[in-house]
Amino acid sequence: MKVTDFLTVQSVIPALKSREKNAVLEEMAHWLVSSHPQLERSRVLAVLQEREKISTTAIGEGVAIPHGKLAGVDRVLGAFARSAEGVDFASLDGEPTHLFFALIAPENAAADHLKALARISRLLKDEAFRSRLMGGETAADLYSIIAEEDEKF
Repeated sequence: MKVTDFLTVQSVIPALKSREKNAVLEEMAHWLVSSHPQLERSRVLAVLQEREKISTTAIGEGVAIPHGKLAGVDRVLGAFARSAEGVDFASLDGEPTHLFFALIAPENAAADHLKALARISRLLKDEAFRSRLMGGETAADLYSIIAEEDEKF
């Protein structure tokens, strides 16, 4: 599974407006719904918030992958967002989070959900890739950077 299988240029937020964890989740849920109108914003937000209650999805090195499963979704859907300033997302390393990948997967698609999470994690482990993402300016730039990196593996 490639990131470009579930991410589109329309679901890329080049500059998050939100500066607080819950507001970031709200903004990303809104963006997912605007790219995928079949979703209900309140349900997407609730799924992302519930997952954060279990433990933070901010894995360190400026990266968070909020995610969850939702009934009625037919495939993995994603959104990418960047915060130049960084957000306190209760990261495991205590540092601000700058790069966010939100994923919503079908309720009965554990394998696809895990494949998508693994793919994102693998790409974002690369410091040079994270730096390129911080340097991109527009949604198209960021999508292009992600698609290019996605093709390497």
